[in-house]
Amino acid sequence: MKIRRILATAVAVAVTTPAVLLSVTPAFADSKPAAEAKAKPTIEELEKAAAEAQKAYDEAVAAQKAGYEVLKAALSDEAPLAVAAKAARKKADDAAAAKTAADQAVTDAKAALAALPDTATDAERTEAEKAVTDAETAAATAATAKADAETKATEATTASDDARVAAARAYSLLQKAVADALAVKTAADEALAKAREEEGGPDCVPANVRATVSGLPASVVAGTSTTFSLRVKNGTDKALDAVTAYANVHTTDTSGLKTTDRYMHLQWSTAASPKWHAVAKDHSIGIGALKAGAQTDVKLRLTADAKAPAGNGVVLTTVDYVNEDGSCGGDPGMDSSAFKVKAAGSGTGTGTTGSTGTGGTTGSTGDTGSTGTSGTTGSTGTSGQQAQGSASDEASTGGGLASTGASDATVPLGIAGAAAAALGGAAVLVVRRRRAGADA
Repeated sequence: MKIRRILATAVAVAVTTPAVLLSVTPAFADSKPAAEAKAKPTIEELEKAAAEAQKAYDEAVAAQKAGYEVLKAALSDEAPLAVAAKAARKKADDAAAAKTAADQAVTDAKAALAALPDTATDAERTEAEKAVTDAETAAATAATAKADAETKATEATTASDDARVAAARAYSLLQKAVADALAVKTAADEALAKAREEEGGPDCVPANVRATVSGLPASVVAGTSTTFSLRVKNGTDKALDAVTAYANVHTTDTSGLKTTDRYMHLQWSTAASPKWHAVAKDHSIGIGALKAGAQTDVKLRLTADAKAPAGNGVVLTTVDYVNEDGSCGGDPGMDSSAFKVKAAGSGTGTGTTGSTGTGGTTGSTGDTGSTGTSGTTGSTGTSGQQAQGSASDEASTGGGLASTGASDATVPLGIAGAAAAALGGAAVLVVRRRRAGADA
């Protein structure tokens, strides 16, 4: 009964945790259309939401630990119900053996009666007949006992199995509750951090700095690696103290509906740090200081798992900087370089894609492939008045990131948009540009 009480408590926590999370989420969620969205939450409200999310997460973790102990106890051979089931099974087996013996006694008694000689006395025959009757009575009693013991053994085993299944299901709910609570906690913490940074961080400005990809093949074959370059240039007239480039790879299957990012692995290397390093989770690559007008090159290596399905992909890059005096800025747009993902065994990719700039700086023209026929020049980015193209042109690109690269590597705009969203979360301008955007 103790296990059942603990189990019931664990299930209650698992069921109520999502409700707790839902009550916390609205404080920082922004999923409603602008016309319906409530006023922007204050720092105090976000702090409260973050604290409540932390509390819900801690409670979910504690409940999961308790649930694990319940599960471990339920699965143990020493669990009370398991012990009871084992004992009931032994009684059923003993009763079955007793019935077998009783049945054999009936057989033996009947054989003895049949074997009496004609010279047997009436007393001897009466005694033999009584032995048969007694044996049959004992056999009937043994049969009843066996049936009762078997029923109890089945019930005990079922009870033990049900407890184990219930504990496993409850633990699964607790695991999900922890995952849900962690997601809400992470979102709350990020919302609070962003609000605090916007409240007191420096104003960042658009600047003539650029991170441009070159040498990316028009197609990447699953099971292979390809190396290309990322050039980071300081086009301003002042030295920048700490420059950070960002690179993100986003891929989908041929339908464009299924993300396949997990099959792609991006690494970087520089002359100062020649070993290959995995690009950080926030997509950042530390460049360091750059003098006015200076540039530096970073090697990038994209590895596609052998199981990567055919589809489309895009590499998006941007750059920002933070100076020791607190000033900051960066490329207000991003460069996109599209490519096609080919299934393993499809041969090597040919041609190289160009990169298209967006958001205020001029994009570089892609290189043509030196071999094969599928490589073509990439599109040239737009800047200044060029960005004022016709309404039809803007509609064709969604006013955002354009697909670039070889004709066989054209990527649906949705891919670039999804990758830009992921990369934009890392770029300092997306996070810190507050009054600059409001004053524009």
